[in-house]
Amino acid sequence: MTPTPPDAFAGLRRLMLAVVLLGLLGTLSDLILLKHYENGWQIAPIALLALLFGATVWLGLGSGAARVHCFRFLMGLSVAVGLTGMLLHYRGGMEFQTETYPDLGGWKLFLKVVRSKSPPALAPGAMVQLGLFALLATYRHPALPARDPAA
Repeated sequence: MTPTPPDAFAGLRRLMLAVVLLGLLGTLSDLILLKHYENGWQIAPIALLALLFGATVWLGLGSGAARVHCFRFLMGLSVAVGLTGMLLHYRGGMEFQTETYPDLGGWKLFLKVVRSKSPPALAPGAMVQLGLFALLATYRHPALPARDPAA
């Protein structure tokens, strides 16, 4: 059996996980300060962010395959929740704008919705970015079995 080579990117992985932790903490703080917990749809990202924070710390403390797989699953979920949040924010903004400006439609309505401050249609994209960046931190992680490029 060939010995496992040392992880040349260990320092970079730790730095990336630290950036993920800061992003998670900032996003979680933002949602709590904005009182983003009026219903289940609003509580979901808060609960997920807390779970993601714990999973990031857990991965940072060790590097078993189970930790990496759990982390990847949750970060994939973060991407899905972020995309869902963008859709929900957009739909809420469109509802408000069409009530306020019933004659507005097409491109003008789209711009009005995405530029609106409440709800910010693109804000949940932060969870998408964090999830994708976190997934990059586990690319070719040494705790996972190496894949044969010929296969």
